[in-house]
Amino acid sequence: MTHSAIAAAYDQLAPRWQDDTFSTVDGVRQHQRALAFLGSIDRGWALSVGCGCNTRFNPLLREHGLLLEGIDLSHRMIALAQDADPSVVLHHADVCDWSPPRMYRFISAWDSLWHVMLQHQRAVMLRLMEALEIGGVFLFTAGGLDGPSEHVDATMGPEVYYATLGIPGLLEILKDGGCVCRHLEFDQFPETHLAVIAQRTA
Repeated sequence: MTHSAIAAAYDQLAPRWQDDTFSTVDGVRQHQRALAFLGSIDRGWALSVGCGCNTRFNPLLREHGLLLEGIDLSHRMIALAQDADPSVVLHHADVCDWSPPRMYRFISAWDSLWHVMLQHQRAVMLRLMEALEIGGVFLFTAGGLDGPSEHVDATMGPEVYYATLGIPGLLEILKDGGCVCRHLEFDQFPETHLAVIAQRTA
C-alpha cells in the first residue's frame, strides 16, 4: 500500500477526529509522563509527527513553554489542524522525504509511525532522533510484537497499512540513535498497542 493511498484514507477519515468517535484523552497521560522527563527546561520546539487535526496535546506542550510544529501526510488533516490552531507551524509532507528544519526538545509520533512502510521505518526513526536536542524526549507508539510484521486493516472503513519492527528492533534503533528507553508500556493491554518514551543522551 502506498503512502499516497494512506493519505487518501486519512483525508476521508479526518472528520472522525473532530466528533466524539475517538477519545479526547487518548495519549494524554503518556504525553504527561514523557514531558516530565524534560525536567525544568521550559523552552524549545516540539514536533508532532502525523499530527492529524485533533489538538488535544497542544495545551500540554505549551505548558512546558514549547513552540509547536506538526507534519502530516493528509492534506485534509493539515487543513483542519490549521483551522483549529493557526499558531502551529504545519507541514503537508511525507515524513519519509522530509528533513526536519530545526532541533527539537520533544518529538511525538502518536499512532503515526506504524503507517510508514516497514522498510523505511528505521531510517525515519533515526532521522527524527538526530533532530532531538541532547536531553530531548521522543514519544512514539508501535505494535508491541516480538518481531517485524506488516498488514492492511479496514477496521476504520478505508484500508490502512500498519507495520512494526517489533520490540527488539525498536530498542536496537533507540540505541543506534543515541537514545535510552525511559519507559515502555502496553498501555491498552491486552491489545498490542505499545507506547515508548526515549531520551537522547548522545
